[in-house]
Amino acid sequence: MKKLLVIGAGFLQDFVIQKAVSLGYETLAVDGDPGAVGFKHAHRSAAINIVDEKACLEYAKKEGIDGVVTAATDFGILSAAYVARELKLPGLKYEVAQLIKNKYKVRKCLFEACVDDARQAFEVDENTDMSLLSQWLAYPVMVKPCDGSGSRGTGRVDSPTQLADACKYAMNSSLSHRAEIESFILGTEYGVESLVIGGNVHVLGIMKKWMTKPPYYAELGHAMPSGLSSELEKKVKDCVIKAIMALGINFGAVNMDILITSEGGVYIVDVGARMGGNMIGPCIIPYGSGIDYMAALIKSAVGDPADLTAGESTAVATKLLAFEKGVIKKLPDMEAIAKEYDVEIYHHMAEGMEVNKYRTNLDGLGYVVARGSSYIAAEEKAASALERIRQEAF
Repeated sequence: MKKLLVIGAGFLQDFVIQKAVSLGYETLAVDGDPGAVGFKHAHRSAAINIVDEKACLEYAKKEGIDGVVTAATDFGILSAAYVARELKLPGLKYEVAQLIKNKYKVRKCLFEACVDDARQAFEVDENTDMSLLSQWLAYPVMVKPCDGSGSRGTGRVDSPTQLADACKYAMNSSLSHRAEIESFILGTEYGVESLVIGGNVHVLGIMKKWMTKPPYYAELGHAMPSGLSSELEKKVKDCVIKAIMALGINFGAVNMDILITSEGGVYIVDVGARMGGNMIGPCIIPYGSGIDYMAALIKSAVGDPADLTAGESTAVATKLLAFEKGVIKKLPDMEAIAKEYDVEIYHHMAEGMEVNKYRTNLDGLGYVVARGSSYIAAEEKAASALERIRQEAF
């Protein structure tokens, strides 16, 4: 029985842990939270900070693992690459992982390779002369942490007077205390999920996305198919493949966020060298494409042949359990709601729980997943179930 180490054992990583166990692999997990939900399903686990590369390596050595993977978080990417390099296991090159962690360096690389149409990017830290820089920029711009995860710390800036505060907010959400500034693109956001095996890039799916209104730009849900024309989907896939090659991503899952303008322009706004969150791995890609994404990711990580054959697929849509600030007065009967609306519900809600106003993915309390004859039909089912949950919980 081969051993797989999953770096991260939170709510979303738990799906990978359970999948690995179901595939017959001895599954180990590390997470900084001693009560991480994934520990319940892993064969063995350890409370280790997932950004502590050396501690993760020592645990991996002790256990004699055959593969390592992280998913749905940017914070485990460097540790996974470090462990793979040191133990000579399949994995993302460490220097590429370092590059991907810095959003400014990613943008610079994509710009130099003429991957998309973006034309403005700067990196700033606490020593940057914001007054001077603010006069050079063409507004509006987006400011984001250089090494953040999800939408935390991002914001739009429309004038020089807003720049310093936006940069401070972004830097406070960055491990390196650095922020990136790039052009604000007015367009519709989509997600793209890919898997690189043996140096070959497989684009698994293009997803429609629903986002919060400014200034937070947080995800509210995904859907497949994307609703784009076949010509535009081809352009997106070509752009994604070119970006992966330019960045030198040699192995593993790749999650990208892109913007498409009304004129058909394609802009890459974020790259994650890991499986996407928000039920992309366990539900959206397998339902929407017929490909067992997580199985392929896990098998390739331990050096086993991965099957990317597409089986039966259907339209799928998800909605995050995203609410206003408040207290959950009553836990709804999730099983009854799921049955009534023909949806799946995954949550970590509890009666009496204090809920933050939804601003980033970290404020979400779970997901509603629906399948239907079209993404519109699926989205309607998911939205109706979400509203029912909101009404009963608050």
